[in-house]
Amino acid sequence: MKDNKFVFALFLVMLLAWVFPGPGAPDSVIPLKTIGSIGISLIFFFYGLKLSPEKLRAGLSNFRLHLLVQLSTFLLFPLIVLPFYPLMKTESQQTLWLAMFFLAALPSTVSSSVVLTSLGKGNVPAAIFNASISGIIGIMVTPLWMGLFMHAKSGDFDFSQIYLKLFLEIILPVILGLLLRPRFHHFTIRFSRQLTLFDKSVILLIVYRSFAASFHAGYFEGISWPDLLLLMAIVIGLFFLIYGIILLLTRAFGFNREDRITALFCGSQKSLVHGSVFSNVLFAGMSIAGIMLLPLMIFHAFQIFVISVISSRYARREGV
Repeated sequence: MKDNKFVFALFLVMLLAWVFPGPGAPDSVIPLKTIGSIGISLIFFFYGLKLSPEKLRAGLSNFRLHLLVQLSTFLLFPLIVLPFYPLMKTESQQTLWLAMFFLAALPSTVSSSVVLTSLGKGNVPAAIFNASISGIIGIMVTPLWMGLFMHAKSGDFDFSQIYLKLFLEIILPVILGLLLRPRFHHFTIRFSRQLTLFDKSVILLIVYRSFAASFHAGYFEGISWPDLLLLMAIVIGLFFLIYGIILLLTRAFGFNREDRITALFCGSQKSLVHGSVFSNVLFAGMSIAGIMLLPLMIFHAFQIFVISVISSRYARREGV
């Protein structure tokens, strides 16, 4: 129910951006971009404080499981979306496809995949390892995937500037958090609810700014309702296709019940946190920023709902 409230808040923020798009304009006096960048750095600083090296080491041994999850996240997703690129004829369709490809190139979730794996009685240490390492891999891989097509939308797509900004906003805060973890880790436990609320507030701010910029520029006016409905159907179909392929692979590889749950829940999800962060970097100053987040928001809402139901069923089978 808490996740459902957040999903509702996301779509409420979209509505707010439609009614009041002014603050998202490039010449707005409200520095939403700067506030968002500072918020992102703080999110990953606290992430470094919470990251447990002991739990990561505990999940290292299951190599086949880790390989399946990471290949599903960074290879299977993009390869499914990639063949549809030549079918996009209009500019709006190409933009929607790029938004779908952005979703496909993102890392897996951090918190929800671990929580749902725990609820379903899966391999929790392996889930922690995969959720943590996925974000690190995504810092390198996601911009590379997007760089293949971003030159068509933005001629000044500069990898050096992208990685410098990712280093300053994400990697450096994580390193600082890890260095200060022995001294301040207990604060993350004590104020875990407040930190979760802070994370979600920053995401809502980034989503608002992205959609407000797109509404202010009139970008959504070029996208028809049939295209949006088709996008929703494709996003839902993509989730079930990925989930089904991972399920078949876990059976083919002879995974036990715990590893199967972890592979399914970690390999089929996409991170709204990283998507918001990367959109803030990759599409900075571009009017398509809101469009880029649209498939991710639909996917996020759907994955939370469906996997919550599935994990509860797994738990009931175990008599929990």
